[in-house]
Amino acid sequence: MTRNLTLPVGPILFLDDLCDDEAQVSALFVTGPGEEPAPIETGARTFRPAELARYDRGTVWRTRFRLPTGRASEYCWNGERFEVALDLSGDLRLGYVSCNGEEVGDMERAQSERNAMWERLCSQHRKRPLALLLHGGDQLYADELTQGHPLSDGWPDRIPRDPGRADLVDLRHYLRERFFERYVALLAAPPFAWLGARVPSLMQWDDHDICDGWGSLRRSRTYNPVGQTLFTVAREGFLVFQQAARDVDLPPRFLDRDGVHLGWTVHGPGLRIVAPDLRSERTRRDIMGAAGWQAIEAEARRDFEGHTFLMSSVPLLGPRLSLLELLMVSIPRMQKYEDDLRDQWQSRAHRDEWRRMLRIVRDMARRDGHGITAISGEIHLAARAVMDLGQGLELHQLTASGIAHRPPPKGWARVLGALAWLGEDPLPEHPIRIPPLPGQKARYVAERNYLLLERTNSKWQARWDLERSGMTAPLNL
Repeated sequence: MTRNLTLPVGPILFLDDLCDDEAQVSALFVTGPGEEPAPIETGARTFRPAELARYDRGTVWRTRFRLPTGRASEYCWNGERFEVALDLSGDLRLGYVSCNGEEVGDMERAQSERNAMWERLCSQHRKRPLALLLHGGDQLYADELTQGHPLSDGWPDRIPRDPGRADLVDLRHYLRERFFERYVALLAAPPFAWLGARVPSLMQWDDHDICDGWGSLRRSRTYNPVGQTLFTVAREGFLVFQQAARDVDLPPRFLDRDGVHLGWTVHGPGLRIVAPDLRSERTRRDIMGAAGWQAIEAEARRDFEGHTFLMSSVPLLGPRLSLLELLMVSIPRMQKYEDDLRDQWQSRAHRDEWRRMLRIVRDMARRDGHGITAISGEIHLAARAVMDLGQGLELHQLTASGIAHRPPPKGWARVLGALAWLGEDPLPEHPIRIPPLPGQKARYVAERNYLLLERTNSKWQARWDLERSGMTAPLNL
């Protein structure tokens, strides 16, 4: 089904990198065919857009420019002035969101309901501006996009045995145009468009940006021509619409210039954000491949003073999901949920990798005795966890999910809470606790939510905005 498009779209800001006292920024635009967005102006300088990608129904443009980070700044576009709060030198505020959609019927939802939490985040920005907006995965729900083409309509359950080359070319075109339509709809949503023009985004992908369970599905689904075509198109869409980039010109913050994995890191004054890629190299046995592990281990060896936020698209700390996984695999009608549990660090298939990552985080914190916090989405609940790292250090895990995805039944939150009561210690010398959020009784909160990360006088705090319960009290990190 061809959808009506709201064009033009933009500017939507993305942070390319931080360098000395400047931020390298990209502004993304989408116009109709044959149209070109106006240039961006900063003071006496003018920056013209460059074409990034072309589709049947529109063209994507990118304008790269620089803004100072030692003070508040602004830029002008098409006669309008946009204030940007990129002063990272002292007190600052970051936003964190995830799961911006749903698997089925997302675009048919009433926009006032779908984007209610985005409206609240805009209100928070008006009260005290956000410097950056972190997106922890599932910015796009692509699960329905394979429907309607003969090769992919039954994927991943029914796959053609030997599709012809011309049919695969047609499939690529079909999927590419559908990704374009869905991304345009998301970027054009009024609250996101307003916020995106004023707050640079940093995005990390997860499975729904490709399809539900990508990498945890069986190899026969993902390594066949249809699956690989889907991944290739989804990856291009992720780079274009979530990074304002292409393979040939990845922003400097990316850790692998060849793009084998799409992990990145940003260093600011007293602030480091590390976002490993948990999807590009994922298989049923591996969360990351050799390139991804080499990158995160190299980053862990770097000297740093301040606070590190580790973006793990699936929660790094959690309950004993391996017990639930074992139960589901043994019940035939529950086996369809196997990939959901296999996606997690706590899966039986990934236990060695989980321990490896936890040791890296521990050693990273001990190296300079600095604070480190893991932030995650994915589970459509709000939650937190704490791991004792020894030497008086702790790893906080903050989970905020989702900004648009409606919560699961409260019974699921109670199940996870019961599993948390059993405890989980993958590193026996470093126990994990799952306490409730400030002001909450249950360990897992079944409400839509987002997270605010605030630095005041060099001290960090976190607060969740819960759809029904409201803003939590601050949690010291």
